[in-house]
Amino acid sequence: MDKYIETPLTKEKVRDLQAGDYVYITGTIYTARDAAHKRMTEEMAAGRELPFDMQDQIIYYLGPTPNREGQVIGSAGPTTSSRMDKYAPLLLDRGLTGMIGKGKRNDEVVSSMKENGAVYFAAVGGAGALLSRCIKKSEVIAYDDLGTEAIRRLYVENLPVITVIDCLGNNLYLTAAEGYKR
Repeated sequence: MDKYIETPLTKEKVRDLQAGDYVYITGTIYTARDAAHKRMTEEMAAGRELPFDMQDQIIYYLGPTPNREGQVIGSAGPTTSSRMDKYAPLLLDRGLTGMIGKGKRNDEVVSSMKENGAVYFAAVGGAGALLSRCIKKSEVIAYDDLGTEAIRRLYVENLPVITVIDCLGNNLYLTAAEGYKR
């Protein structure tokens, strides 16, 4: 089913999403990859504030390519989500409600998603140039020294993703595979 949502991604919106839904996101989302996640967990361990409030937010696992003249951002395809698995439960506990990436998540992340009421979306890998067209604004807000892995605040319009794991733990990667076995 096609669903159009606007950020922030509240718990009510999360509960309405089911594994397999095609979702079009409009609003503010944030980017962070491995190095930014590591630094955020170090900040939390030191008792410091995070670069943005996680409550009801979406993180896109993205390290964009440099933009060309006239572009807001370069190619904006997802990175492999499992690299963030060791950090995700901490951020979910802080109120993060959505993650965008590609590939499977471990059992600890899925369990934390169920406990915290969050979803995992997949963006199509290899479609970064097309996905970048949905990004209307991009601003580095933290960790500029990390280059492409700096945290960015993006404004997106109708960013296409698929709900892969919903807040009940239904996992499209598992159910779709089962359907092919029959």
